[in-house]
Amino acid sequence: MQRNVGGTDRIVRGILGIWLVVVAAAASQDGQRERAVIAGVAGLGLLWNALTRFCGGNYLLGVDTTTESCSVE
Repeated sequence: MQRNVGGTDRIVRGILGIWLVVVAAAASQDGQRERAVIAGVAGLGLLWNALTRFCGGNYLLGVDTTTESCSVE
């Protein structure tokens, strides 16, 4: 797998992934099983993209965000 997720895209995916996992945990405690499963799967998927730096959707669409810079000047 060639990396196609980088920079700001990777950071945003990581933050949204963590947020969705927290939403899933809260929904699970409230007894909203369907919402918990959907949020959990989406969150884990985003975290996996951020960790592996590969996104199948980006690959299919020909998108590569590894060239953008994430540095603060």
